[in-house]
Amino acid sequence: MTKPTSIERDPLYVVAPPIVTNKTKRFGHIIVWGTFTLMFLLAIIQFLNTNEYITFGFKTWRPVLYAYILWACAIGYSRVLIYGEKGKRTLFVFPAVMFILSIVIFPMLFGLYISFTDWNLSSIDGREFNGLDNFYQMISDPYYWNALKNMIYYVLAVLVEFAIAFLLALLLNSQIRGRKFFRIAFLIPLMLSPVAVSWMVGKSMLEQRFGPVANLGRFLGWETPTFFSSPEIARLTMMCMDAWTFIPLMIIMLLAGLQALPKEVLEAAKVDGANKWTMFKNIIFPIMLPVSLTTLVIRIIFKLKLADIIIIVTAGGPGGATDSVTSFIVREYRDRSNVGYGTLLSFVYLILIIIFMTILIRFVNRWLQRAA
Repeated sequence: MTKPTSIERDPLYVVAPPIVTNKTKRFGHIIVWGTFTLMFLLAIIQFLNTNEYITFGFKTWRPVLYAYILWACAIGYSRVLIYGEKGKRTLFVFPAVMFILSIVIFPMLFGLYISFTDWNLSSIDGREFNGLDNFYQMISDPYYWNALKNMIYYVLAVLVEFAIAFLLALLLNSQIRGRKFFRIAFLIPLMLSPVAVSWMVGKSMLEQRFGPVANLGRFLGWETPTFFSSPEIARLTMMCMDAWTFIPLMIIMLLAGLQALPKEVLEAAKVDGANKWTMFKNIIFPIMLPVSLTTLVIRIIFKLKLADIIIIVTAGGPGGATDSVTSFIVREYRDRSNVGYGTLLSFVYLILIIIFMTILIRFVNRWLQRAA
């Protein structure tokens, strides 16, 4: 009796490796590079025609899109021709890769090109390449540097928000009366849209003439309760409104960490006679350090995108005192229709964010390693 092969023993899970000839592999490479060359040539022709370097071309970029789809299909088919069964497995992730390439890489390359052009939507001349003129304009733009300086204040305010959120999380984690009610009440600002908060608080409650907060200020002796006329008060008001919106998010994360603390350790500390401050300093805070740092990093990421509240309430005023970089870029697009300059500012801000977050995350990882 002959010994059964592996395929005969388990035909559902064992796949015989297909034989891929060199001719098949060569054909797979040819169709990939051939379709890529076609797409690249069509893109170059359309680019030159759009910028009026040549007189022939296409009316739209649609032929380049069709060539891209053809190239994508050729890549998928070539994976099977070149790698056989292994290539079929890559087809499961291939659509996601091409989708990311379509909505991330191509728009980023196009935006990088726009950042080196003079493109104002109100101009009849259209888009014109101007080299590094936008970069030189950014260096001499005091409002952009003022927005960067304001971002330092906004990011530093996260430390105060964290202290308030930690205190409230400790309060909600303790056995207080009405704890469930307060947990729900503290989460209400997080359920509101920042646009709604801007109109409800910034445009209504803080309104100088009829706002209830302004009336309360006059009742307490403040003659002219204006929250957005002084640069310092306006910036502080923006910080408070943004903090009121996002502190609940920090409370949720910190409260989840507090509820996961080992009860045995806390009870043993109580038996040993440790008071609340000693327990917090030596037990609770060190154990909560990973959760705390994660909360801070996530909040800083949200803070770097701060724009909607500023745009609706103050539009960056007075004199750019409340501007964030994002709100300044939005107004550069919306109010001045300066697409080229605004795109360059966006790319510079993106590079600064990447550098800052890389340094911050490395610092956090080293701190956690030392604490461990």
